[in-house]
Amino acid sequence: MALINQSHPEEFILLGFADRPWLELPIFIILLITYPMAMMGNIAIILVSKLDPHLHSPMYFFLTNLSFLDMCYTTSIVPQMLFNLGSPKKTISYMGCAVQLYFFHIMGGTECLLLAIMSFDRYVAICRPLHYTVIMNQHMCILLVSIVWLGGITYAVSEATVTLQLPLCGVNKLDHLICEIPVLIKTACGEKEVNELTLSVVCIFLLAVPLCLILASYASIGHAVLKMKSSEGRKKAFGTCSSHLIVVFLFYGPGISMYLQPPSSITRDQPKFMALFYGVVTPTVNPFIYTLRNKDVKGALGNLVRSILSFK
Repeated sequence: MALINQSHPEEFILLGFADRPWLELPIFIILLITYPMAMMGNIAIILVSKLDPHLHSPMYFFLTNLSFLDMCYTTSIVPQMLFNLGSPKKTISYMGCAVQLYFFHIMGGTECLLLAIMSFDRYVAICRPLHYTVIMNQHMCILLVSIVWLGGITYAVSEATVTLQLPLCGVNKLDHLICEIPVLIKTACGEKEVNELTLSVVCIFLLAVPLCLILASYASIGHAVLKMKSSEGRKKAFGTCSSHLIVVFLFYGPGISMYLQPPSSITRDQPKFMALFYGVVTPTVNPFIYTLRNKDVKGALGNLVRSILSFK
């Protein structure tokens, strides 16, 4: 096996479910169906948010960013998964692995922070309605999204770069479907306790802190909603906030179980199923969650379909 600098292999073999080959075809079919669904659903959310004037608000500006993130998130891993599951050659080049590592964690880190910003937006809208347009003005929304993207990029570039510096001692087999930081740390040889500790500390700030802010926001929102006299207002507030809460738990649940424990303690199959869940399931169901529980989005989608049909 040829090595780069006697440390990094030219390519990695992604073992995936090599020990259970009967799983490969069902997973391949599921990915082949859900990936186009995820892309079409998120593209539809972006289109209606941009084309319908009623959806030109901070909430849908953030939702557009979330849909774009989900598209990039799933695209960074699913094509590689499909290639490996449908081919006897289950390899990825070292450079391809590094690119996937950066993109996958940029999107993941950014989404962690964006979900917290979206909960803050709902907090201001429901708990401070008279000041909403002043606080959540266009400049503030752009600034918040810029900070979120910068935070995600900073996390991914720093953590992935440090991980790629770890010596692999000629090992080129990864027991995973994709290139991911915890699995690379677990595969590395030599002293890696510092990397494990750094990853845990960074992920506390990236996962636990935003989640605490989200829960605090929704505690205040719940208190404000219960004091509303209008049953219609309560119903609308609960409908909007419940959609976001479902998305939060779908994303943060697997992320916390994967990243807030030392990589050395991760079980063999945990990374594979977690990658399938938060890289495939979440981006696929998010558009349906926001569409089915939101009258404004359903109405905008209906208008878009009717305008396309009438144009034809």
